[in-house]
Amino acid sequence: MMYYTRYDSPVDTLLLVADDKALAGIHFSGGRRAPVIDAGWKEQPGRPLLRKAIRQLDEYFAGRRKTFDLPLAPEGTPFQLAVWRALRDIPYGETQSYGDIARRIGKPKAVRAVGAANGANPISIVVPCHRVIGADGSLTGYGGGLPRKQKLLALEQVSVGQEDLFQGTPAQRSPSAVWR
Repeated sequence: MMYYTRYDSPVDTLLLVADDKALAGIHFSGGRRAPVIDAGWKEQPGRPLLRKAIRQLDEYFAGRRKTFDLPLAPEGTPFQLAVWRALRDIPYGETQSYGDIARRIGKPKAVRAVGAANGANPISIVVPCHRVIGADGSLTGYGGGLPRKQKLLALEQVSVGQEDLFQGTPAQRSPSAVWR
């Protein structure tokens, strides 16, 4: 049985999906891969795992959580699963390129395939696909849209006190601009 709830985050309403043992998805409501709620799923925001995920997301958005401690069960190919595992190793407040990920999983020529797997990540934020950028440091595709990616990266940069990774005016880079 799958259970779900909605979570109003500073970047969008998120759909959280889990079974009794693990989180299977965190999807942006307006994302290009947002799932259709299956008729067999039950809306149960009080499920312990969903409550734990919401608590950790609250802490993340408040700048108090740098890593997540949730059981995960994303569904994907062996290649996708390898990419998603590698994404979890990108430290909070840091970024890596698609090429970095490809090399880390032992497939240095699979940069485009890493990009496709990154875009298919079903557990946004917790599996931090927003931390993957272009080889030249540019913000490239994101299933939740580049404005959300920019906000997530800015949140992490503001929290650790580093310079922002995106270009813009000082007003666009200020902490108050993060949640607009």
